[in-house]
Amino acid sequence: MTQPVNTKETTTDLYRRQFLGKTAAAAGFALAPGMLLTEIAHAKPADEAVSDKNRWGLLINTNKCGSGCTACVTACQTENGWGELNHSEEHSRASQKAVWIRKVKLKDKQTGHVQSLPLMCQHCEHPPCVDVCPTGASFKRKDGIVLVDKHICIGCRYCMMACPYKARSFIHEALQNQKVHSPRGKGTVESCTMCVHRVDNDGTPACVEACNAEGHQAMYFGDLKDSNSAISKELAKNGGQQIRADLDLNTGVRYQGL
Repeated sequence: MTQPVNTKETTTDLYRRQFLGKTAAAAGFALAPGMLLTEIAHAKPADEAVSDKNRWGLLINTNKCGSGCTACVTACQTENGWGELNHSEEHSRASQKAVWIRKVKLKDKQTGHVQSLPLMCQHCEHPPCVDVCPTGASFKRKDGIVLVDKHICIGCRYCMMACPYKARSFIHEALQNQKVHSPRGKGTVESCTMCVHRVDNDGTPACVEACNAEGHQAMYFGDLKDSNSAISKELAKNGGQQIRADLDLNTGVRYQGL
């Protein structure tokens, strides 16, 4: 007996392929499955771009994170072109500003102890944003990085409501000076991409690089599936916690010192 065809998925996938194919041909860019727009000179072969052999993650030591330091935020803005730093956004209200990463203060009411930590998309293994997205625009790559396909995002903002970390932003206004490797658009949702364009070229996320440059050494990046990676060794030695571990999302971002 012939199995019924999932018309919704077929139409969405076909639209995505046709749209991206035409865009790539017109702009002179190459696209591999699961990749954002990337210059041909830097794009990996399609069969090497993404693999479930890896699970990319971040480990953040709050004891080393400087309370007044915002180097990770500034680096993310510069690298991905969001925020006032790039003069790319105009807003009617301050609450409409895009935020990919933000510094958060935690205070123990009993002891008065204050901690500072960066908070961004946690790149969950079981992301609620993906579960509620009606078009498939929110998706998780095989290597664990959670992204938004701006070509099919309809701006419904279900993902924003589903995210327990308030890690996503909706773009209300027209944008200027966009980065080729980080496409954005009015009426779409966006969040931390873990600098996927860098990761796909064997690089390190801008926030981690900036933190190291400041001498804090508070952030690790690497393959959580590789027991020999620096991040895995540090987790094995000193452990790490998830924010809202009770939700059983198995986040790709872990913290020490909470």
